[in-house]
Amino acid sequence: MKVLICGPLLSYTKRRAVEADGATLSACLADLDRRFPGLRFRVIDEQDRMRPHMRFFVNGRQTFDLAHKLRAGDTLQIVQALSGG
Repeated sequence: MKVLICGPLLSYTKRRAVEADGATLSACLADLDRRFPGLRFRVIDEQDRMRPHMRFFVNGRQTFDLAHKLRAGDTLQIVQALSGG
């Protein structure tokens, strides 16, 4: 599947779009980490939860579920949420 990478993660991938495999969001992130070591830790914490400043969109729809099912033709977008005042 196609994975769109946000700016803060470009130091890992060197590209805005990469390919990854996985039947779930968690498996896809594990595949990305095999290809780009350290990337998963930037988006998933030590308790295996999504970091609060990261957002995941599958085919344009936000998901908070690491068990979210994925298909080969899906597009996953990883976005860093912005905050401020």
